[in-house]
Amino acid sequence: MLLLPGLICDERIFAAQLSHFPQAQAAADYGDAATLEEMARRVLAAAPARFALLGHSMGARVAVEIVRQAPARVTRLALASTGMHLPRDGEAAKRYWLRDLGRTKGHEALVDAWLPPMIGPASAFDHALHARLRAMCVEAGLDKFEAQIAALLARPATEDVLGAVAVPTLIAVGADDRWSPPAQHRAIAALISHARLVVIPGAGHMLPAERPAAFNAAIADWLALSIDPDLPEGEEK
Repeated sequence: MLLLPGLICDERIFAAQLSHFPQAQAAADYGDAATLEEMARRVLAAAPARFALLGHSMGARVAVEIVRQAPARVTRLALASTGMHLPRDGEAAKRYWLRDLGRTKGHEALVDAWLPPMIGPASAFDHALHARLRAMCVEAGLDKFEAQIAALLARPATEDVLGAVAVPTLIAVGADDRWSPPAQHRAIAALISHARLVVIPGAGHMLPAERPAAFNAAIADWLALSIDPDLPEGEEK
């Protein structure tokens, strides 16, 4: 099982998954890749011949690009805390505001503005969680943030790829995700035949770290799904 982290995140976002699932491994760093296509190529170059694929946030967009480039290598697909729409009005301005904050005030100031809304209200006072996530995001650095937002703003359409997915698919989201809300995930699930949607209470955008036990349970159920093309559809909450 290959895990793909999101914007200025790394394998630490999946600490609870990596310790729980012995078959899991985090993808190699995306490096300075500034397109989703290049990120996918780099992951594929280091990946096993075939694998289950789980992407979180931007990592889910990379996962879909991997499906576009090498569909036969992906045995099952999980997309968490993400979106599959093209850039909307105002998105570029918000991302560039953060970029410019980082350029003028430093990357730590960028992280301190960006990270708190990514965490749900139930974990608002979990100082240890905040410290772990902040350290991870700060260590990523401004250059990586700039490359990754360039990739996100140049992202391709995905409807054709999602419509062709025929492997067991999990769509997971925190109920309190303000950046990528549950309604957005229902729209994604509607594009994929027999996708299973799981909405996890008490979690925001940093779902794998905020509610690891519930997320791990959803992953375990996904890994247990039959590869039969007549998988039952449904939503779990």
